[in-house]
Amino acid sequence: MGEDGNTSTFNISYTNFFLVGFPGFREWRPLLVLPLTFLYVTVISANALVIHTVVAQRSLHQPMYMLIALLLAVNICAATAVMPKMLEGFVHYANPISLHSCLAQMFFIYFTLLLDYNLLLAMALDRYVAICHPLRYTDLMTSHLLGVLAILALTRSLGVAVPLVVLTSQARFCRTMVIPHFTCEYIALLSIACGDLTFNNRLGLAMRLVTVTFDLALLGTSYTRIIYAAFRISSGGARAKALHTCGSHLLVILTIYLSGLSTSIVFRVAKTVSQDVQNLLSAIYLLLPGTLNPVIYGVRTREIRQHVEKMLFSKISSQEVGEKPERMQNMRGNCQGERTLST
Repeated sequence: MGEDGNTSTFNISYTNFFLVGFPGFREWRPLLVLPLTFLYVTVISANALVIHTVVAQRSLHQPMYMLIALLLAVNICAATAVMPKMLEGFVHYANPISLHSCLAQMFFIYFTLLLDYNLLLAMALDRYVAICHPLRYTDLMTSHLLGVLAILALTRSLGVAVPLVVLTSQARFCRTMVIPHFTCEYIALLSIACGDLTFNNRLGLAMRLVTVTFDLALLGTSYTRIIYAAFRISSGGARAKALHTCGSHLLVILTIYLSGLSTSIVFRVAKTVSQDVQNLLSAIYLLLPGTLNPVIYGVRTREIRQHVEKMLFSKISSQEVGEKPERMQNMRGNCQGERTLST
């Protein structure tokens, strides 16, 4: 045994692990499979519905709506990176996973989270140009600029996610094979690693602080100017529309950043918090945006809501129209049968 009480001196490094999330709910875990499966299907369906609406309606082929569709597509990818393995863990108490699969899951989790942040920045830029420079909006917010923003978002997300995964892959996991989490998060993997992890901890904290500080500074500056410009609009209807649209974006921003901030504080500061509470906060952080974003944008964005309602009601009415001839034929058949009997 080494001085720290583990087997690090024997150069053991596990390559296969067991995910054990929510250990305090061991007896109730199988009962949670059905509601969580329903939640996963709902998240996929709701996000896909709004995406289909934006893609299908030519009037919604504008930068703001296309960015919303991209954000919801990222939500689907993020939920898919977490939920299937999480559901498997509720069926099997000790959920096996290899190191390579764990690192792949960690990459997709952080890559999609960072894409969320970057798309919110792009949406803030779109609203800034639309409200502060409305006459130049069509000249500035072109498809070329959207392509550049997409490339920058992908590059920035890869630039943070890849170093975290590479650095984690070089660590030695000798403390235990059990990861006390339902998914392979960076801090959860470091908790079972051995050796000097000072650089790993500082790098993870620095990347989060730099990313969040930079993003919040840009978002705060842009939306301050947006709200200031919105209040200077002379038309009451246009002012209300601008503030309503910005309110939807700010609601999404608060949801993502506050849930992430609470998770980081609990993981790094509140050492006495139980493992179940830590897992719950992580689940909220990872799954809440994908659950709320289609509701926020699908309900609060009037143009999307109207097209969704039109599409859903048109399907219902078409089904009713298709059923009417069938009912008429059945009624005629019944009447002919009654005439035959009466004769």
